Amino acid sequence: MRTTTADFAATPDGSAFYRAYDRVLDKWPVDVTRLDLASEFGTTRVNVCGQVDAPSVVLLPGAGATSTVWFANVAALANHYRVYAVDLIGDVGRSVANGTPVRTVDDLMSWLNTVTAAVDLKEFSLVGHSYGAMIALAYALREPDNVRSLALLDPNSCFARMRTSYLLRAAPLLLRPTAKRERNFIRWETDGQHVDEDWLDLLAYGAAHYPKSKTVVPQRPKRNAVEQMSLDTTVILAGDSKVHDSARVAANIGPIPRIHTVLVGGATHHTMPMVPVEALNAALIDALSEQ
Repeated sequence: MRTTTADFAATPDGSAFYRAYDRVLDKWPVDVTRLDLASEFGTTRVNVCGQVDAPSVVLLPGAGATSTVWFANVAALANHYRVYAVDLIGDVGRSVANGTPVRTVDDLMSWLNTVTAAVDLKEFSLVGHSYGAMIALAYALREPDNVRSLALLDPNSCFARMRTSYLLRAAPLLLRPTAKRERNFIRWETDGQHVDEDWLDLLAYGAAHYPKSKTVVPQRPKRNAVEQMSLDTTVILAGDSKVHDSARVAANIGPIPRIHTVLVGGATHHTMPMVPVEALNAALIDALSEQ
């Protein structure tokens, strides 16, 4: 019998995971409205904050990070925007993938359309980190009329290949995820940078115990498709990322019209979007205000 997220919630591991989720969400320094949005794909959790009548921004986290990961950014964003932070369907978090399985990129794009339609978003800014950035870019290419502006935080496999050293280091975790392997991998990539311990607990519990669906990965878009984008896009790269050579990625992007790159020193792939807070928040606000 296949374990579902609903079954998982009743287990000791499930209870510990959700307690960790709530501890990180409690770090949000703003009032949060928790929405569970039903669709054919299941129920999607969206954590909402900010001014009701302000422009909308949708936040997509990296794989395993959950929507809670934006705790260091939401206060700055909520001053200017209505913020919708989404738990990815089929991934770790409080979304429940108990409907039609998301098996293709088309399904993934349809799911995101159901989320934005459920909260009546006609046009919005879109921010994604890591895997969330891959989804955000794919969506912006398919639904350009829906997206006001696009910000991609250290997007992997969007503009360049990932480093072989990173993939080799990640392979054991992907093949047999455990809490210890998750912690060790994050410690390696962040290389001594501060990582919030409550969030790391959440990540480790999710990796070890959470019943996830098979990850649907959008393909790296063709260069001409990206060059033809009419959407203002900011790529915020981690200066110390081990996923790729960020300076080389910035150079590759440089000639593409409508795409602006920002290199944030002191940031690694997995410390985003938490560290360094001031520089990342400033880059995000600048990216979203360039409309």
